[in-house]
Amino acid sequence: MAEISFDDFLKVDIRVGRVVRAEGFPEARKPAIKMWIDFGPEIGEKKTSAQVTKYYTPDSLTGRQVMAVVNFPPRQIGKFMSEVLVLGVSDDTDGIVLLSPDQNVPLGGRMH
Repeated sequence: MAEISFDDFLKVDIRVGRVVRAEGFPEARKPAIKMWIDFGPEIGEKKTSAQVTKYYTPDSLTGRQVMAVVNFPPRQIGKFMSEVLVLGVSDDTDGIVLLSPDQNVPLGGRMH
């Protein structure tokens, strides 16, 4: 495991947002869901695509708070531009479980 400095860690801007819209992404090479996430007034709404179809549907994601890296450069995924990276952990069957606060917190709140 590579070590990083605390200053390196601070460069990664991880914020909480709420999924305001989600839809399937059938054009993706691997099953995925497109999400539009509201990060509050400072950052606004950003979109992303995530391979989270094992445990989530577009309907189950809408309204959910998620954690995401908001300061990566946008990345083209097919015809869709992904602007943030939602965070999740693989389980023992390679399904992705999203990271989210266990209490409702203000949108745009930065992870410490």
